[in-house]
Amino acid sequence: MIGRLSGILVEKNPPQLLVDCNGVAYDVGVSMSTYYNLPGIGEKVVLLTHLQVREDAHILYGFGTADERNVFRQLIKITGVGARTALSILSGMSIADLAQAVTLQESARLTRVPGIGKKTAERLLLELKGKLGADLGVQPNSAHPDASADILNALLALGYSDKEAVLAMKQVPQGAGVSDGIKHALKVLSKG
Repeated sequence: MIGRLSGILVEKNPPQLLVDCNGVAYDVGVSMSTYYNLPGIGEKVVLLTHLQVREDAHILYGFGTADERNVFRQLIKITGVGARTALSILSGMSIADLAQAVTLQESARLTRVPGIGKKTAERLLLELKGKLGADLGVQPNSAHPDASADILNALLALGYSDKEAVLAMKQVPQGAGVSDGIKHALKVLSKG
């Protein structure tokens, strides 16, 4: 497997790149977040890569960071999510935003990404729950990460909208448990 490319950037045609590595040019697909951080044409570039081997093609994907590659690999493991969809997700939102959406179980955030419908968003949330934020060390909000989803679900079960629940969650003190977090969020919502 090709794990990394280091060479000269020859072409930039989003989302494809052409990278010359000592006379051999590799066609590499990248997310827009990686694309915007690339150097100019003719300059040296280093990309971490993922090689997808299919019956009809060998396709190389490039990433600017190890976290981005890890998230891509998590995404393509999910049934119904291919490499193009994974790149679309990584192009449409940052890794921290994705981790927060998964922790808070916010399917509406994912459906804003082109090509992601409600069913796919719900599948992503289910499959990535407990995996994404912990792997990346992302603190999705001020409450204890394990308690966040429970607090949010409790507020939604009480009839509050997604928007109200998320705004209240931002006011929950750091490290709050589920019961304390719910109480605090309800106080915030009652003042609201």
